[in-house]
Amino acid sequence: MQFLKRAGKLCLLFFLLAASQLSLAALPAAVDGQPLPSLAPVLEKATPAVVNIATRGSVRVRSNPLFEDPFFRRFFDLPNQTRERPTQSLGSGVIVGAKDGLILTNHHVIENATEISVTLHDGRELVAQKVGSDPLADVALIQIQADGLTELPWMDSDALRVGDFVVAIGNPFGLGQTVTSGIVSALSRSGLGIEDYEDFIQTDASINPGNSGGALINLRGELAGINTAILGAGGGSVGIGFAIPANMARAIMQQLVEFGEVKRGRLGVGAQALTPELATAFNTEQKRGVVITEVEPGSAAQRAGLQVGDVIVVVGGRPVRHTNDVRNIIGLLRVGQQVTMRVIRDGVERNISAVIDAQDPVVWNGGDHSPLLAGAEFSNVEQKDRYQTLRYVEVIKVERHSTAWRVGMRVGDIVLAVNRARVEDVGDIQRAVLAGPDNEILLNIQRGSRAYFVLLK
Repeated sequence: MQFLKRAGKLCLLFFLLAASQLSLAALPAAVDGQPLPSLAPVLEKATPAVVNIATRGSVRVRSNPLFEDPFFRRFFDLPNQTRERPTQSLGSGVIVGAKDGLILTNHHVIENATEISVTLHDGRELVAQKVGSDPLADVALIQIQADGLTELPWMDSDALRVGDFVVAIGNPFGLGQTVTSGIVSALSRSGLGIEDYEDFIQTDASINPGNSGGALINLRGELAGINTAILGAGGGSVGIGFAIPANMARAIMQQLVEFGEVKRGRLGVGAQALTPELATAFNTEQKRGVVITEVEPGSAAQRAGLQVGDVIVVVGGRPVRHTNDVRNIIGLLRVGQQVTMRVIRDGVERNISAVIDAQDPVVWNGGDHSPLLAGAEFSNVEQKDRYQTLRYVEVIKVERHSTAWRVGMRVGDIVLAVNRARVEDVGDIQRAVLAGPDNEILLNIQRGSRAYFVLLK
């Protein structure tokens, strides 16, 4: 009897399971006349515009770990002992110009690449050429020659809101094209130390190694951003991924097409975030903005009439919340372009327009600021090492019989400090000279492995 009862229960369970499977198999395509929600129609149009990228290249590495430190290497005049190490990388890219075969990706995806291979959604494998790259924002542009390409339309990424649905498309872990979905978790993320210029969209759509350079799209299939970085101890997705906003990527792309590089603008101010205490001190009810702490002599800011203590609340029509906002906006403007800022001075709002300078003078004639430096010219130098970027000022010209020549300054000397203030660019020299006495300038110079002081008077 017990056997029959157990057999009956097993039969009933089998019947219920079978009925459940039949029910699932017959899941309707619509409910109450409405189709079930699906991202498939959007993805069918968008995924052909996202490509897989594979690169081969090489990078020079130093034979001795001690030689990694550029200051150590320069001070002891060590030989440049290096060897070639082959590199490979996998990533993603987004077709943004079907007619010209233009593909946006990340700089770190193609860095050091000598061969760039692109695999399209339809399986075609093509060789790509580098158009230009911007390592400071981690954006690169490559080009292929092919017909029948699909490009993604751009969206205005300034219109994104926290909570908007987004989809990430890319090539995680080299698996091939993969789609993940989520929402916009936060906007204007900066200060993460990932890139020099940061204005990230944060999303919980899964982004993993290999997704770099892929597309972050909205539910209309428009390009919202370029997937760039993840934040996770294990190197994989933990629901915190970052994408470069489409508006920033597009502005960088336009310069890469035109110049092959990004020529960033410069306003010439120092600033700090507006706090409640500073808002009270500067007589404003604004809760967000930046306070100008320094206006560089001869800069675009000084010519425009900006003053220390001004509170900047809007730049180029975009609200300013912290200093990185100003840096990002100005950094994407062209040299010679005019920008209008809304500032608060003594509790009164006013609009001030400035014409943007080149980001840093590449060459500076010292005589422009002091007769003691007449006949000497200085240039900014930037050297990228494996782990850091080294910036310094080099003497590129010294006229015979000038004061600089008489005290022993020579071409190739590196300026470490002026009037005991450390310098990294010619702007630092200008400020140190203007802040010091008129009748003398103390320079700390490095030549080869030796460092010494020279006094111009």
